[in-house]
Amino acid sequence: MKFYQDLLGLELGEYEKERKAAFFWIGKRGEAMLGIWESSGKIEPQHFAFRCSVENVLNHSTEYLEQRGLDHYNFLATPSREPMVFAWMPAISIYFKDPDGHELEFIAMLPHDPEPELGVVTFEAWMRRKSG
Repeated sequence: MKFYQDLLGLELGEYEKERKAAFFWIGKRGEAMLGIWESSGKIEPQHFAFRCSVENVLNHSTEYLEQRGLDHYNFLATPSREPMVFAWMPAISIYFKDPDGHELEFIAMLPHDPEPELGVVTFEAWMRRKSG
């Protein structure tokens, strides 16, 4: 809970003490929610993506994570400040992990047509294609 509330700054919507479950608002209240709960068994790592603006992913995401002492990486698992583009969407993203090893992602949809045949490319390569 401390990671999501104190470090990432998500607003706690509800904590259910009996179930040891916490629900956090993502974005505006009522728009999206993340639920976490305590478990006594082994849980396989999960993947959660947080929708952001293109400007936030490009210009603020890595700084935001670094200020909180969190390592970030791109889809290729290299510690790059440059997000990768998933051409099938298309979208850009930066990854990081929570204390339980769940993979988290800041993702933003790009205002272009999908090009799934490109696979995953750097943002720089994607923009060169779009401008040329």
